[in-house]
Amino acid sequence: MNTAYPPSYYAASANTAPQRRQLQECVDTDVCVIGAGYTGLSAALFLAERGYRVVVLEAARVGYGASGRNGGQIVNSYSRDLDTIERSTGTREAELIGAMAFEGARIIRERIERYAIACDLKDGGLFAALTAKQMKHLEAQKALWERYGYQHLELLDADAVQREVATNRYVGAMLDRQGGHIHPLNLALGEAAAVESLGGRIHEHSPAIRIERGARPTVHTPEGQVRADFIVVAGNAYLGNLVPELAAKSMPCGSQVITTEPLPEEIAHALLPHDYCVEDCNYLLDYYRLSADRRLIYGGGVVYGARDPADVTAIIRPKMLATFPQLRETKIEFAWTGNFLLTLSRLPQVGRLGDNIYYSQGCSGHGVTYTHLAGKVLAEAISGQAERFDAFAGLRHYPFPGGQRFRAPISALGAFYYSLRDRLGF
Repeated sequence: MNTAYPPSYYAASANTAPQRRQLQECVDTDVCVIGAGYTGLSAALFLAERGYRVVVLEAARVGYGASGRNGGQIVNSYSRDLDTIERSTGTREAELIGAMAFEGARIIRERIERYAIACDLKDGGLFAALTAKQMKHLEAQKALWERYGYQHLELLDADAVQREVATNRYVGAMLDRQGGHIHPLNLALGEAAAVESLGGRIHEHSPAIRIERGARPTVHTPEGQVRADFIVVAGNAYLGNLVPELAAKSMPCGSQVITTEPLPEEIAHALLPHDYCVEDCNYLLDYYRLSADRRLIYGGGVVYGARDPADVTAIIRPKMLATFPQLRETKIEFAWTGNFLLTLSRLPQVGRLGDNIYYSQGCSGHGVTYTHLAGKVLAEAISGQAERFDAFAGLRHYPFPGGQRFRAPISALGAFYYSLRDRLGF
């Protein structure tokens, strides 16, 4: 087990990767990227492919945060769907953002193929409906996505979904054949190696502690500094107060995951015959899939304010058993929490600080595909092609009600309301 990472199934099954040295000198480069999660790695890789000199600073290890601890599901679109975006922005911007909604999944597959990244890629994902109302939502979502040219969806009735998932909880589902799942930490490690193969530098254990703004801004770490033409801020929930204006309109939140012992092949096949990943349609949704070694990885829930629960298994195991009571005697071998960054709109925050500091943050729990798209969009903007970047930058964002002191309890109260509506079928 790689003890440099928080204990998790992903850390225990990670591919071998080097420990990158701490930055201990002054460096001059084209672009300094803060954060070696998916957003930072994607931006660094696209920039390196364009010929930029890139230095990535990581406070801990590559993929240490949400990128290495998430559910591993390739889910298209955004945390708020395209109809919400259409209502909140102009027609041209909505068209651009809609056209990008399915690009992140393509980028992931292209990266895996081009750089031969071993991360257990599997195709196919299900959105599962627990109520008739949720099924109607899926029908509308299918029509909406198809309006944007996406033709990889299939609606399943109750009988059909039970042939895909061994539970009687669902009244139907939507299959996204271009969804899927991966080992998330191994994807991050593979992308880091790809950045380095193109001459990029990654320094671990090198937190950014101060940004000195100016014509050529400088990022300071405890033992060194990086001066660059451009900075990409990609710390998300692990950024802290490095950039106060970004912290004001976002909130770190935690999500919990458990992993079973390896299941016998016949049981694993019975649970998910086609090895699809699944997420339900509740406001606080459950998500699950099988690992390459036939473990069930099951996650769900949100802890607002990113507190670490004392007993993750006690929170998530009852959810797993509500879906799969046949696993009552199955041992849970791993349990962990990871933080993601939530925005009030549930849409990502993208923009510039001055002329040379770019940022993308706030995937709101829907970041595996978006972060890969974000890296490409950031690289385009730095290269002078900012139309797609500006479409995201134009989205409106507001502070959470209650300020930093009361935003977590107020958000939790709102989540309770929507969860109650889910349970009552409203």
